[in-house]
Amino acid sequence: MYIHELSIINFKNFEHVEFKFSDGLNCFIGNNGAGKTNLMDAIYYLSFCKSFLNSVDAQNIRFDQEFFMIQGKYSRLDSEETVYCGLKRNQKKIFKRNQKEYKKLSEHIGLIPLIVVTPSDTNLISGGSEDRRRFVDAVISQFDAVYLENLIRYNRALQQRNNLLKQFAGRNTFQQESLEVWDDQLVKYGEQIHNVRMTFIEKLQPIFQKYYELISGGKETVGLKLQSELTEHPFEQLLKETVAKDRMFQYTTMGIHKEDFEFELGSNPIRKFGSQGQKKTYLVALKLAQFDFMKEISGLTPILLLDDIFDKLDKSRVEQIVKLVSDDHFGQIFITDTNREHLDHIIAGLETESRIFTISDGAVID
Repeated sequence: MYIHELSIINFKNFEHVEFKFSDGLNCFIGNNGAGKTNLMDAIYYLSFCKSFLNSVDAQNIRFDQEFFMIQGKYSRLDSEETVYCGLKRNQKKIFKRNQKEYKKLSEHIGLIPLIVVTPSDTNLISGGSEDRRRFVDAVISQFDAVYLENLIRYNRALQQRNNLLKQFAGRNTFQQESLEVWDDQLVKYGEQIHNVRMTFIEKLQPIFQKYYELISGGKETVGLKLQSELTEHPFEQLLKETVAKDRMFQYTTMGIHKEDFEFELGSNPIRKFGSQGQKKTYLVALKLAQFDFMKEISGLTPILLLDDIFDKLDKSRVEQIVKLVSDDHFGQIFITDTNREHLDHIIAGLETESRIFTISDGAVID
């Protein structure tokens, strides 16, 4: 999977820029705030139909402008494809593939596989369970359309059940039969989601361990665990047992929307016992494991975005990461950094094709 050309108009701090990329390593160099991460976000947008930095689409339009446009030209398997995204203020977002507009954006997810590693990934370790669920759901949804549809239907049923619980409290009434309609929906979709998550974690674990050992020099072991009441008890039973609690809190307190993923270093939670360098290594290894998993499932080599990953890593780990991703196993790579000399030194020891773009105040200056 390769993106050969990228055109941007009025996206964030970019007025109008165009790029032609290398099939190997592409580097965006510039000071903080120059727009390097915004370029990464534009590439991400064409894969996921949204920003990884700002979920409010209209806020991605350049200041004082009325629209933004992003367009990319790709090689996918043996075909050339064009993906277009356009948004005007107060209007519906338009997403097209080969000039044909999607009816549902979910139809596009997974067609252009992409992995991104960013500083905000630290939320996977330090943040709440919602951050970790969102990460796992995003990974699985890229290669499993049924999972994505089940997730959408589960969340709709969950919202309806929560609304009903609030109505019961407001009217001081209760109808078990009405609640069971949504219980059936939650169980139907929730159990499928839970089982897929379990299988995903089991398959990802050994790949994840391999990459962590390669980056860290084999000094430590890491682990992933799914924490869920559904592992020990049927979902239907759990919903029945927590009805009184749900009525009191006026929302559904049990289900796959409460599951969490424990990130471990050795046998301890990494959020409590890991150093900053260990946490960064953990996240990079996790994303590279995701890369391998998606490559095997989809038959496509994902695009890899590494945004400001060198901070808080020692020299040996940085060089090992770049050496890893420059291998033929990986495909097209995008890296951001503020230090040109630092990156030149690393690239000098590689045989892969590369291009370097210097970014300044929303413009390419060379």
